[in-house]
Amino acid sequence: MALSKKPVNGMKDILPEEMQIRDYVQQVIKETYRSFGFTPIETPCMENIANLSNKQGGENEKLIFKVMKRGEKLKIAEAKEEADLVDFGMRYDLTVPLVRFYANNANDLPSPFKALQMGSVWRADRPQRGRYRQFMQCDIDIIGEPSNLAEIELILATTTTIGRLGFKNFEIRINERRILKAMTAYSGFPEEEFDTVFIILDKMDKIGLDGVAEELAKEGYAKESIDKYLALFEGVSKAQNGIKYLADTLQGFLEPEVEQNLQEIIDSVETAKTADFKMVFDPTLVRGMSYYTGTIFEIAMPELGAACGGGGRYDKMVGKFTGNDVPACGFSIGFERIILLLMESGFTVPMQRPKVAYLIEKGCTSEQVSKVIARAQEERVAGKQVLVVRMNKNKKFQKEKLTAEGYKDIVEFYKD
Repeated sequence: MALSKKPVNGMKDILPEEMQIRDYVQQVIKETYRSFGFTPIETPCMENIANLSNKQGGENEKLIFKVMKRGEKLKIAEAKEEADLVDFGMRYDLTVPLVRFYANNANDLPSPFKALQMGSVWRADRPQRGRYRQFMQCDIDIIGEPSNLAEIELILATTTTIGRLGFKNFEIRINERRILKAMTAYSGFPEEEFDTVFIILDKMDKIGLDGVAEELAKEGYAKESIDKYLALFEGVSKAQNGIKYLADTLQGFLEPEVEQNLQEIIDSVETAKTADFKMVFDPTLVRGMSYYTGTIFEIAMPELGAACGGGGRYDKMVGKFTGNDVPACGFSIGFERIILLLMESGFTVPMQRPKVAYLIEKGCTSEQVSKVIARAQEERVAGKQVLVVRMNKNKKFQKEKLTAEGYKDIVEFYKD
């Protein structure tokens, strides 16, 4: 039986043209984030399964690629539950590994610690446009900063990066988990049902206000609570300042500092921004991760019709490892979706080194080949990218392929 030449479902091979763009985007991301004081780190691709299954990752915990025990530890015949067979899992995001990293190395790190991570993550998700089972994430996080300076810096760093990649007219949608909880409590939903309400609210973009009302009714919630809840969203849409409207309406349910905190973030970013985007308060924004405790935000791209990045504050997560809570906030760029948009727009990497191809005819002597290679080395030292290859029988096709790859200058060397 022949081996399969296709990658497994939901994963893909990356061809040279795309790889060139990916390398460039990673370079822009790293340079921009470093200019904001973020420090690169790296964590393993696997984590202990208990760390990944701690009810903090929301729906992603259902999508973990789990790793079976190995060797003498694997006792299939004696296994009674999954824990008897599985000990590791492939990371589904970079936040859980970062928090473990911080808990393990906090004594050797500055405070606050500004971390930059770029790496693959894995989710057993249904593949679709711009979404794969293995994909790159690019995260920045600030651990140890309790004030909204963390959110301001994260949003400015991320939007500056997106702007440098040529994107315009995008939005940063922002909300607060405490606002979500206050709206739900004000409407009369039981506290133990908040997460269910949030899951339904998160579908607002797809099913609309009426769809949310219908799904809440199917869950058996009181019509009075549903009507009161949806009236809040209608009120925000009509208000000149949605944050102030909710702060006034939710008095007794929402801490007074939430309004000021959120408004300061929006005003500061709008004042200092260098990219072309808008800050938009969106009370329907939920974000799926259960570990978020405060501000949450997403990048909305009109070309994609979906979010291509997001993040928020997770002040209780470090304490899961150490017993002591440490303030933390992060922002992740949807790298694969950014690449998809650039590829579809015909993006080319700017300011590339000149590319030269040397074609050597078969039969050239070793002395001739040595001279060609020496010349190529001189050109490389001078800053050019030089490809040295043998001349194919179908030289015309070979040159067409090289031209398509950006080799504008093709030099042919023949045997004497």
